[in-house]
Amino acid sequence: MAGIYIHIPFCKQACHYCNFHFSTSLNQKTVLLQAIHQELEDRKDYLAGQVVETVYWGGGTPSLLSSAEILEMWEVITKNYTLKENLEVTLEANPDDLTAKYLKELQATPINRFSIGIQSFFDEDLVFMNRAHNANHAYDCIQAAQDAGFENLTIDLIYGTPTTTHERWKANLAKAFELKIPHISCYALTVEPKTALAHFVKTGKVDNVEDNHTADQFEILLEGMEANAYEQYEISNFCLPGNYAQHNSNYWTGKHYLGVGPAAHSFNGPTRRWNIAHNPNYIKALKEKTNYWEVEVLSPENQFNEYIMTALRTKWGVHATHLEGWGNSTRIWFEQTAQVFIQQGLMDCQKDVYTLTAKGKIVSDAIIADLFLG
Repeated sequence: MAGIYIHIPFCKQACHYCNFHFSTSLNQKTVLLQAIHQELEDRKDYLAGQVVETVYWGGGTPSLLSSAEILEMWEVITKNYTLKENLEVTLEANPDDLTAKYLKELQATPINRFSIGIQSFFDEDLVFMNRAHNANHAYDCIQAAQDAGFENLTIDLIYGTPTTTHERWKANLAKAFELKIPHISCYALTVEPKTALAHFVKTGKVDNVEDNHTADQFEILLEGMEANAYEQYEISNFCLPGNYAQHNSNYWTGKHYLGVGPAAHSFNGPTRRWNIAHNPNYIKALKEKTNYWEVEVLSPENQFNEYIMTALRTKWGVHATHLEGWGNSTRIWFEQTAQVFIQQGLMDCQKDVYTLTAKGKIVSDAIIADLFLG
């Protein structure tokens, strides 16, 4: 089983914290969609005939696509790929795009899941982030989607911002619980290089992110999720029973995926491939049938590190028996190194499966880095 990711690199406006590839100009939208159609056709053999079980429109802002544009692309997909019955088909959406009219139009498409970029239910937070929607949009779009029959929803929330007090963060979570969202992704604000937020912090226009503030809100997050019966199955992802995000879970469990569109990444086991992050050059290359990507052949060391990085973030953890694929000495080294973190209460091991504890999840990046080879 495999997945398809489609990157739609357009947004109405630039969020201050975002470092993804996008353009706020829609002038090339039509020709870029045609280029994506061409890439889907050209790369139909990339997944080596595997059945596709998830399709995910990400971005950018895929909810800028019309239902007709989604259907046109879906036709290309169905003609060139073998699809699983009742597959998960996700559209990332901004709250202000999910109007009753648009939702009704989407009922005629294969979309059966929304990933909604709420980020916060408070206007002050949304203004700080430079989001295109407001607090009313954030609340109303979820109810509108549910009323239209779209029950498989996930929302994104951001914590750790200078404007998000602990009480406001608790209120954000309470709102999500009240709306009975089956899946919630929560991300700590990070100051990424070359973003507007990085410039504002550097010039003193806004306060920098405080690690203690973020860590406290992560603990609030864990307490709230547990109290409301949400399972933390990946560091940033929580769901009610049986509502895992299948597409993202496939990333974390090492399944193969095809990424199309500017800046999209693909993975087929031995190699990782990524497209150029430049709309005009991507369009030109598809039209002229020239190279628009780079490829990395993953060494055994790279493959080990990828497994550690993804598996240790999840509830399924690192299986010691799986490490034997890199040799018994590698397994022994991992187990000896992990013992240090187990003694510190940062990791746990049950039946040769290594997972992070709640305390360990707070410093997960440092632990994972120490468990890398090389």
